[in-house]
Amino acid sequence: MTAETINYLLPEIVLIAAATAIYVLGAFVPARGLWSALAAGAMLLAALLLARGGVASTSGAVATDLLAQYGRWLGLGSGLLLVMMGARQSAPGYGSEMTGSLVLATSGLMLAAVGNDLVLLFLGLEMISIPTYVLLYLGRPGDRGKEAAAKYFFLSILSSAVLLYGFSWLYGMGGATQLPVIQAALLSHSPDVGLARLGPLALVLLFMGLGFKMAAAPFQFYAPDVYQGTSHGNAALLSVLPKAAGLIVLVRLVAVAMPGQERTAWHLAMALGALSMTVGNLLAVWQTHVRRLMAYSSIAHIGYMLVGVAAGFAATQSPQAGGSDGLGAMLFYLATYALATIGTFAALAYLGSRERPIETLDDLAGLGWKYPIVGLSMGIFMFSLAGIPIFAGFWGKLTVFFAALRVAEAPGDAALRGWFLALVVLGALNAAVGAFYYLRVIGAMVFREPATERSAGGGLAAWGAAVACAALVLAIGILPGPLLRESQKAANLGTPRPAGTVVAGAVATVAERAR
Repeated sequence: MTAETINYLLPEIVLIAAATAIYVLGAFVPARGLWSALAAGAMLLAALLLARGGVASTSGAVATDLLAQYGRWLGLGSGLLLVMMGARQSAPGYGSEMTGSLVLATSGLMLAAVGNDLVLLFLGLEMISIPTYVLLYLGRPGDRGKEAAAKYFFLSILSSAVLLYGFSWLYGMGGATQLPVIQAALLSHSPDVGLARLGPLALVLLFMGLGFKMAAAPFQFYAPDVYQGTSHGNAALLSVLPKAAGLIVLVRLVAVAMPGQERTAWHLAMALGALSMTVGNLLAVWQTHVRRLMAYSSIAHIGYMLVGVAAGFAATQSPQAGGSDGLGAMLFYLATYALATIGTFAALAYLGSRERPIETLDDLAGLGWKYPIVGLSMGIFMFSLAGIPIFAGFWGKLTVFFAALRVAEAPGDAALRGWFLALVVLGALNAAVGAFYYLRVIGAMVFREPATERSAGGGLAAWGAAVACAALVLAIGILPGPLLRESQKAANLGTPRPAGTVVAGAVATVAERAR
């Protein structure tokens, strides 16, 4: 590892050092608030180091392109919000362990984002998974918490084994662990003979391993039980960090290391996306437990994001379709989803307490009037997740569907056109179904009388995280251009083409129809 690489990875090094210090010193100084403050300070220092910027190139085991930078900023922002909302949610006597694990999981997402080597990618993914085991075990006392931790632990081990098996196939085909070297080796083979024919099998293994981490159907079966059996903070972490890491790693593996496999990739992404949207939305309609409802919501949203992934990979077969539009739309959707989801769990954490958390829709009855700022924030989150204008989630769904439509409208394969038109129609129908259960949450907070008196005990930090997320969701909804442009740039992966095609098309079409 060169001095330049160490300098580039200083933000991650700061977070890992801070997590280690919190783990060790927490055994001697049981001061929960101190560790949350130290974690927040370490993340702010990492943000200052990251703000120095990077160059749009790739070198060695570490990628320094704009996708890596996007993932690192997303990880830091999500981690800071998670630390804020968990400041008063830690299990008694385990504040340092839980805070340290949150910081370590955040560094795991950042390492996965910069990984340009199979070993570093696997290390980053495992640095999310292993701290999550600790968080799930300590997050909630009783049998339900232990059951949630056990389910996630054993199934996560299985998914890691499948993913590592897929990595071993890539290593066998390319003779190296660095992605550009694997790419060069595969390009040197004929696409019809030899090792290159093993690419689709390796891709299936990669989709299986990453599908579990993203909770994409049919690998989602653990999510509802785990979400229900843990705390709001842990559910928020599971909703964002593994999904973000899985999507970024999937994009980098296919786009960089597996040339010629885009056709297989978009078929797999389309199948998982369509199944995830449908399963998540239909099963969420019947839920009354809030975290279980949000678990199915997270399954549905990974389906929408996989629509963007499928469009991005399929567009490589037709230059007129806009190669990075789908991937840029997915990255934008990921950021808006992360804000709305973390904000939702932060609001739930604030409205409840460790002794009496918000569990069901009945527990939310009337709280929108009693706590109007948090109630308004919850309304913003639900409207955004449902994809209603003028909130950020509306632009997320619009850009993802426009990317798929652009693939469908591009000249070329008629079957490709039919598949993506059907996918857009299915996505629109699923969005309508999703709006129903999000409105149920708002209805419970505003239109129902509380059965018992409740007092918010989540603390000022959780309140601040919820309000900050609401402000960002609203600001992005009103002015989506800057984040959309950055998302498109990050998705280019070094391709010299103008960013913002989906942005311009979506905004122009909405404006034209409004006139």
